[in-house]
Amino acid sequence: MLVLVFFLGLAIGIGFWIWQQIQLNRYLRQLLQPFTPHSSKVMLPLIPGLRHQIALVERHQQDLQQSLQTYEKLLDFAPMGYLQVDEENQLLWCNQQAREILYLQRWQPGQVRLLLELVRSYELDHLIEQTRDRSSRQIKEWVFHPSRDNAAAMLELNSLALRAYSLPLPNGQVGVFLENRQPLLDMNAARDRAFSDLAHELKTPLTSIRLVVETLQNRLESPLNRWVKLLMQEVDRLINLVHTWLELTQIETNPAIELHPEVVEVRSVIASVWATLEPIAQQQQLTLDSSLSEKLWIKADKSRIYQVFLNLLDNSIKYSPPGTKIYVDAKIIPKNNNYGENSPPQSVEINIIDSGFGFSKSDLPHVFERFYRGDTARSRESQPEGNSKTVIGGTGLGLAIVKQIIQAHGGSIKAMNHPETKGAWLQIVFPDVVANSQSQDYS
Repeated sequence: MLVLVFFLGLAIGIGFWIWQQIQLNRYLRQLLQPFTPHSSKVMLPLIPGLRHQIALVERHQQDLQQSLQTYEKLLDFAPMGYLQVDEENQLLWCNQQAREILYLQRWQPGQVRLLLELVRSYELDHLIEQTRDRSSRQIKEWVFHPSRDNAAAMLELNSLALRAYSLPLPNGQVGVFLENRQPLLDMNAARDRAFSDLAHELKTPLTSIRLVVETLQNRLESPLNRWVKLLMQEVDRLINLVHTWLELTQIETNPAIELHPEVVEVRSVIASVWATLEPIAQQQQLTLDSSLSEKLWIKADKSRIYQVFLNLLDNSIKYSPPGTKIYVDAKIIPKNNNYGENSPPQSVEINIIDSGFGFSKSDLPHVFERFYRGDTARSRESQPEGNSKTVIGGTGLGLAIVKQIIQAHGGSIKAMNHPETKGAWLQIVFPDVVANSQSQDYS
């Protein structure tokens, strides 16, 4: 009985296995049906098309490879450095300029190494991470200090002022363009030294010329003395230009020596400046509209602050149409309580607004640059007929000195056009506002 059951089960198992083999063979015949000799008439037309598609893919791949090589060659000859890192900040590729700027002689094309191992720059590493996190282009400037393994080689390396432009790429990669600004800074420094040396050399002959002109002025009578007066005005203008340039150079070189901080009341300084300029303002029926109703005390160099407001209000008088107002207001910027006891001191914001024709868009980024003067022709085009005044005039040093003085005090200045008056709007921020209780001894 048991033997019968065993053979019966064996027969059922063998039958099931045979059925599975039949089903598998049937499936394989269906799968291979297109490849049988009987189906060659169907497959033959497809083969040329398939070969054509494969050829197109290969050609496209070759074009992409050629384009990549072309771009790499272009970047290798570019005047700016370029490097590219993957999602793990491993250096994938960089051009010759980047190798020279960052001293990447240890890196060879084809190597994939962590950028931080090759370039010890926290600023560059932070810029890349910031670009990846924000998924947007970033710009950063810093001074790069190259590093070397031995001390002797370190002494031969100079620090470089760099500016970097980064952009996010697919798959977490980041590309960075590097600009070496050190040659430009060195050239500007050499230019400043040359101008300063020239200004020093001009002081003595200009003083001598002025003495001669004074002598002639006392000996000549009208109408000849009219020309001597004009000559005196031009000599004084040159002397003023020389002194202004030397003053700007001294402030830039060592502002701490030039400043003598004390507690200064802003309202009284502005009132004193306006009293000096009021006779000139009355000739054009200009008035000062000041909203300085309370005393504001700051810690600053009084003579320098006087110079700042004298320059700014004088410009407002020059470029305001007759019969208009010049607005001056100030307000205290409260400290940020989020910092707790270590919060920064209060600041004071001072706004000087005229009703003139404002700054042109092309001039606005440059108004604080030395020797910059606006395009007079373009300025006339935007003004009413008969008015040929330009917003930026003079020697081009006044606003540059104003900016240097304010920055030496730790403050800032911004030039804009006021949306209501359409005139020039100079906004100054001074730090270190002194509380009234502390200023009583100085009042």
